[in-house]
Amino acid sequence: MNKQITAILDSADSHSLELTSEAEITLGLLTAVHENSDHTQRSISKDLGIALGLANAYLKRCAKKGLIKISQMPPNRYAYYLTPKGFAEKSRLTAEYLSQSFNLFRLARRQYEDLFQHCADRGLKRVALAGVGDVGEIAFLSQGGHAVTVLGFVDANASTSTFLDLPVATDPSMLERVDALILTDLKNPQESFDALQSVFAPERIFFPAFLNVSRRPPPSQDEGESP
Repeated sequence: MNKQITAILDSADSHSLELTSEAEITLGLLTAVHENSDHTQRSISKDLGIALGLANAYLKRCAKKGLIKISQMPPNRYAYYLTPKGFAEKSRLTAEYLSQSFNLFRLARRQYEDLFQHCADRGLKRVALAGVGDVGEIAFLSQGGHAVTVLGFVDANASTSTFLDLPVATDPSMLERVDALILTDLKNPQESFDALQSVFAPERIFFPAFLNVSRRPPPSQDEGESP
C-alpha cells in the first residue's frame, strides 16, 4: 500500500474509523496515481494490497467519475493521471478519514513532536504553524522540550488575528524571520501546501505523514481533459 496511506492506517485504530473500505481504496488509489503516473494496474493492486481485478474496477470507476485520466501509451501500456477533480477528492477523503479517527490527537502529537525535533536538528528554530484550528493547537502543544520557538500561525483564510495568544498572519513574510513552516491545516492540507510553496522555500515547509500531502505539483487543467 502507498506509504502515506500506510502511515495513516498503521497509526490509527481501525475500529474507530467510520469510512468504508471503498473510500479507503479510492483514497489509496488516488494517492498512488498522484505520486506516480507510471503505475500499472498490477503495481497499484500490490501497493494497495487488493486483487488485480479489484484495482482494475476501481480505476475504471474513478475514470468514469472524472477523478483520473487514462492515456494509452505504446506498446500496450497505460498512463494514469489525477485530474483536478480527483485532486480535490483526494484532499476531501484525507480530511474525512482523519476527522473520524478517535486517535487523531495521539497520532498528530507524535508526528508533530518528530517535526519539531527535525527542525531543531537542522537549526531551524523559528517556526510558524500553517493552519489555524484543532490540529494547529495539537501541534502547538507538541513543541515542549524541543529547541524551537513557534512565532505564530499562517492562515490566509483565518477570521482571527490571534490564536493561542499568538499572531495569525496571512503570509509568512508578516512574521519576523521565519526559518520553517509546519503544516497544520486539516481541512485542505494539499491546497495549503501548494499555495505556501509559491511564497516560501518548499524545502523548509514540513508536514506530518498523516496529512497525506504530496510534494508533487497539482494536476493542471489540461490533465483533466478526456483522452
